[in-house]
Amino acid sequence: MKHTWIAAACIALLAACGGENTSGQPETDTTGSVQSNQQTSPETATTTGVTGGTSSDTTPADKEFVSNAGMAGLAEVQMGNLALQNAQSADVKAFAQRMVTDHGASNAELAELATVKGLALPTELAGKHQQGLEHLRGLSGAEFDKAYMQHMVGDHNEAVTLFQNGSTNSSDSDIKAFATKNLPILQEHLRMAQEIAGKV
Repeated sequence: MKHTWIAAACIALLAACGGENTSGQPETDTTGSVQSNQQTSPETATTTGVTGGTSSDTTPADKEFVSNAGMAGLAEVQMGNLALQNAQSADVKAFAQRMVTDHGASNAELAELATVKGLALPTELAGKHQQGLEHLRGLSGAEFDKAYMQHMVGDHNEAVTLFQNGSTNSSDSDIKAFATKNLPILQEHLRMAQEIAGKV
């Protein structure tokens, strides 16, 4: 009897150890690395028109808002990075860093939203935004500071109007929520830009 009990206990112990080894293995195989690579791909926002599945439900006005918001956000980051290199005033550099940080975050949020909706975002500056960046590239020192802050006042006046319209008139609840969330940030940027522009 004792030998039978000991043998049964050994078999049970071996079975338990074997179960731990096999149950632990699948956990190491599912790291999710493929998903994370897809999410961070810079082309995602411009190549998901087919997989998004909801682009037909997005109105032309909402598509225009997303495109304009994407262009404006891209411009703020690129101009901000330029100001970090060329600005002379500490206030202007601090403002530029805020632009890069805040607009970088909202740009990432907008890219996710555009992917879900099957919409493409601009990847390069065009029109007045490109002209503004080229204008700033030709300046330096105090002249750069003054021109950059003038651009920031003008750009944020337009952005506030754009996001006010999006937060009240958008027919897409997700796009409306994005505009509503970011509107106070843009209004704060405008107040800051006006204050610093008055100093430089």
